[in-house]
Amino acid sequence: LLQHLAALAAAAWEEAQQSRQQLQAQQQEVERLHEQLGRARQDGERWALALQRAQREALEREATRGAEQARQQELIRDMKGRLLELLREKDALWQKTEGIDAPMPRPVPRDAGLCACCHKDFRLLSRRYNCRLCQGKVCHACSVDVGKQGRCCLLCYQQRHPQSM
Repeated sequence: LLQHLAALAAAAWEEAQQSRQQLQAQQQEVERLHEQLGRARQDGERWALALQRAQREALEREATRGAEQARQQELIRDMKGRLLELLREKDALWQKTEGIDAPMPRPVPRDAGLCACCHKDFRLLSRRYNCRLCQGKVCHACSVDVGKQGRCCLLCYQQRHPQSM
């Protein structure tokens, strides 16, 4: 019986040793898990701060973008207004200049002794006149007296006064 009790005591002792070893291993595992939990909490806090910072920056960029877009829309509106003003001004100037015809320059004949229109020689009895508009040399038959302005050739007179011919 004593041997049997000694064997039971030895078995219990071994079982207790194994239980202590398992308990120490589990305690080490718990400590390792606590360390991992602490690191995970620190990482979570860092990520939360990074997320808040990113959200704040995104809101600032959105506000800046909104202000820039409003400024660009105002600039576009101003440019459209200016374009309309310029178009109105162009139309007004076009209406003012619609009836004005620029005198068409004609080449002056090389021989200054001939009429620019009929090519008649200027002699003693055929007087030479300078057209006040194109500066061409014309005879009496090819010119028109326009009063105080002097004489001009028939072509320039027809261009200036199309309704009178």
